[in-house]
Order: sequence, then structure tokens, then C-alpha cells
Amino acid sequence: MEEMTNPNEGNKKSLNFIEVIVEKDLAEGKNDGRIQTRFPPEPNGYLHIGHAKAICIDFGIAQKYGGVCNLRFDDTNPLKEDVEYVDSIMEDIRWLGYEWGNVYYASDYFQQLWDFAVELIKAGKAYIDEQSSEEIAKQKGTPTQAGTESPFRNRPIAENLALFEKMNRGEIPEGSMVLRAKIDMASSNMHFRDPIIYRVIMYPHHRTGSTWKAYPMYDFAHGESDYFEGVTHSICTLEFVVHRPLYDWFVDELKRLHPEDGAYRPNQYEFNRLNLTYTMMSKRKLLQLVQEKLVSGWDDPRMPTICGLRRRGYTPESIHSFIDKIGYTKFDGVIDVALLEHSIREDLNRKAKRVSAVLDPVKLIITNYPEGKTEMMEAVNNPEDEAMGSHQIAFTRELYIEKEDFLDDAPKAFFRMTPGREVRLKNAYIVNCTGCKKDPDGNIVEVYATYDPETRSGMPGSNRKVKGTIHWVSVQHSITAEVRLYDRLFKIENPGDEKDVDFRELLNPDSLKILTDCKVEAELQNVKPYDNFQFQRLGYFNVDPDSEPNRLVFNRTVPLKDSWTKIKENLQHATN
Repeated sequence: MEEMTNPNEGNKKSLNFIEVIVEKDLAEGKNDGRIQTRFPPEPNGYLHIGHAKAICIDFGIAQKYGGVCNLRFDDTNPLKEDVEYVDSIMEDIRWLGYEWGNVYYASDYFQQLWDFAVELIKAGKAYIDEQSSEEIAKQKGTPTQAGTESPFRNRPIAENLALFEKMNRGEIPEGSMVLRAKIDMASSNMHFRDPIIYRVIMYPHHRTGSTWKAYPMYDFAHGESDYFEGVTHSICTLEFVVHRPLYDWFVDELKRLHPEDGAYRPNQYEFNRLNLTYTMMSKRKLLQLVQEKLVSGWDDPRMPTICGLRRRGYTPESIHSFIDKIGYTKFDGVIDVALLEHSIREDLNRKAKRVSAVLDPVKLIITNYPEGKTEMMEAVNNPEDEAMGSHQIAFTRELYIEKEDFLDDAPKAFFRMTPGREVRLKNAYIVNCTGCKKDPDGNIVEVYATYDPETRSGMPGSNRKVKGTIHWVSVQHSITAEVRLYDRLFKIENPGDEKDVDFRELLNPDSLKILTDCKVEAELQNVKPYDNFQFQRLGYFNVDPDSEPNRLVFNRTVPLKDSWTKIKENLQHATN
């Protein structure tokens, strides 16, 4: 992790390289000591975990240094944008614990951007090109071969201005003309070879309607929007490193044309984007999954979207912890998704209530327990936090246990329930299995045991040691629930690297298993959507918003087993 220690911070947490830059700028009094950032998503899809990393640095820098972070929607392409995405982005940011200073849209600056483009034309630094997109791409050359100038590059200024007006009046068909900046066709940076800065789109904009037909390109609108807004630190991911010289060129041209704006200037800085194993981050491919109904929606708990993670049971704290662990550097890499899973386990281990649930039930009958009797057993809510207290769970003659917790003919290493062996029923008694009943197909339908009344948890006899402990719920006092067991959406580690394979072929066919006859303790009858729990011995689960008063639905967030711990131990062993 690329972090630097601030000598003035003593033993405080080391700074990442962006914080070092910010503190240096503050010390030097740049931009009058003002810190302003922005989070600029395009409203053409739902945010994913990679965007969460950007949100945390954009809003976190402003929060830490007493600045402001604005939310700016990059709505320069009306073909792909929708108000639905605007609303979801706002919800996700708030869920992560941040609030923006102001809400802006790139479309707020359409007139200013247009005026700047006109100024560039008048200064002889932009021209209308009538070549096709294929001709322009071919004419740009290669990284090792200079491009060739467009035949329209030296078109008279007055003609450029007239054609630019026609583009915006809707008199020019889409794709037949573009406005290009006149920079350097021999530049080693391909982005400098007369980039397109305006194109025609004959489609109503979700905010400006049919006012505009000519729309600015991202590279043109980005830096200028930062400038108009007063952004001091424009923080992007590493793929924008090669775009930075163009960002600077446009900002410098704008400053040259407007010297009255003084010394203020935005600067762009880049950090490594987030790539996760077994995860697809392409917004286009995520949209395909939704449109083709390969998932239930943007908030499907298998999706890496923020709303999908929220629905699966992830908490804002776990996302922040994960991002703190991976940090911000200048080098791209792939993070093991096990670290994200480790972060939610850490958080829920501290605060999730422990309850009993049986996912694949078989009936256990305690043959020597009085019929009609009910005892209330004390169950600790969370052993990590005494302040959470305890609750009561009903114990009766007939219970449900997990089918996998019983074997009719078990090996010696099987420490759960089998005839002739004792196990402890968690928070209750030690029982001795006496046998089972099978149906004509050989399936176990009932298990029988006797209990030792002296071994109730908390009593002196409870100190007797047995090798196995299993969980249970009362048949009479349990609730039937649906449980959705989620696994990784893709079956290979790096699905984004498979360029010659249809990514849909890489989907994990076992990423969702739905169990409809699960039994949970009555304590859960009044739960609310998104409540988190640990189902003892099974994993962490949360309440899905599909739940209804008489039909509870739970999502498995993660199993109890933490593979990251093992991975970390192996890494440490390898480096010793």
C-alpha cells in the first residue's frame, strides 16, 4: 500500500499520496487555502464497489480538510442517461455516509462550454471536420507514426462558426460533422491529435430537452466543468493519466482567454481503480446482465453494485473498512474478493445478533422430554458485546435440526448426531441419539434422542464435556422462511480478462440456491428489511425487502468461514 508518513502527525495513521498532495497545497496556500473536490458520475447505470472507492476519496478528502465535495452528474450523452440513475446515485452516496455540498450537472454548463468552443474557433484552435469517424480514426496515425492533417483543418474561421451553429440547430445529420480542437497531429500523445470536442446527437436531453443538438465530449467538458465550479483537486482513476495533458491544455486555454479569473486552477490526480476477483466491473456488461434478466435487477445481491451489496447485507462500515485496507496507490492490481468478505464478517461479528435457524430441517424428537412442556432457554445476543444482552428461545419435545447434523452410520471423526453418541443442543441440554426413522426411499424423516435434565446450560451438570454442539429450533415455536444462498456470480477468478469468451458463459450456475422450507426461531417474527443476523454455525444473513409479514426472506451475506484469514497467513508465511 502506497502510503506516506506525515512528520507532523506523530503516530497517527500514515497518509495516502493524495492526502500528502493536499497537505502540501494547503501549506503553500494554493487556491487561497481552499479545498474543493467533486464526484462526477455519468447517470447511465448504478454505482458499483469501484465507485465506492472514488466516493470515499472524493468526499473523504473534503471532509478531512474542511472543504466541500460537490456531486456533479456528467450528463453529456442523452442517449444513455436517465433520472432513475440520478436518484440511485444519490441514495448510494447517502448510504455510505456522505452528503454533498451542491448538486451540479455538466448540462448546467452547456452554454459556457459552447461559448468556450466558439472562442477556440475564433482563436483558430478548433475546426469543423466532415470526415467519417473511420476516416478520422485512420488519419490519426499510430503511437509510433504521426497522424495526417484533416483536409478541413484550415477551414476559414467564419465557415467553422457558421457550421457549428448549424450543428446545434439540427441542420446537420448525426455523424456527418464534428468539432475538433486543433492541437498537434504529430504529438506522441494520441489524445492530442486534434481530439473531437463536439458531436451531433438528435435525442432529447433529460434536463435540457431539445435545446441542444451539439453535445460536448467528456474530455472537453470535464476540466472546464471543474474550472467553472471551483474544483481544486480533481481526483480520477489511472486510466485518465493519458488524458491529463488534454485536461491541462483546455484549462490553460480557458485561463488564457479569461485572465480575470486570477491564479485559481484545478489539477487532476489519479489513483488505482478497484478490480476484484470473481467480479465484473464493466457498467456495460452489468447493464446486459440486467436487461437480459440473467440477474433480478441492479440490486441483485450477486451484483457488485452498491445497492446489490446493501441488499445482500453489507454495511457502510464494512465498505469503508475494506477501502481503508486496500488504500490508494498509483499501481493497478486485482484485490481478492475474500478481503471484502472478511471486512463484512469483521463488522457483523461485532454487532450482529446471534439467532438460531435451520435451513434443511429434519425433526428431532426428545423421547423422554415431557409432552406439552416448554422451557425458555437463555441465548446470548452477541458474545462480542455484552451490552446487547440476551433473548429467550423456546425448547420443546420436538425440535428441528439440520439434516447434515445427523448421520445414521457415521465415521469416528463425525462429532455431530449419530446413534449411540452424545451432543450438546446449543443453549440447552446434552442429548444421546437413539436412532431414526426413514421413509421407503431411505430418507431420514425423524431422529430420536433422550436428554439429560442435569445438563441444562448454566447448571452444574452442564460442565460435562461432549465433542459436538448443534443448533436447533422448536417445531412449535419456529417460523417458516425462505433463505437465498448467494455465491460468486462468476466461476473464474478474472472474468474481465477473458476477451475472446462471451462473459455470459463465465457465469456461475450455482450462484443462487433458494431454500423455501427453512425454520427460524420466533424471535425473528418482527424483523425489518436489511436487519443483519448471524445464524449460528451457518453464516451472516439479512432480511430481504421481498419479505412480507407472513413470509420472511433472508439473504446469506457470507458464510462463517473466513478464507481471507487463510490467504493472509499463507502470504505471511511465503514472505518469512
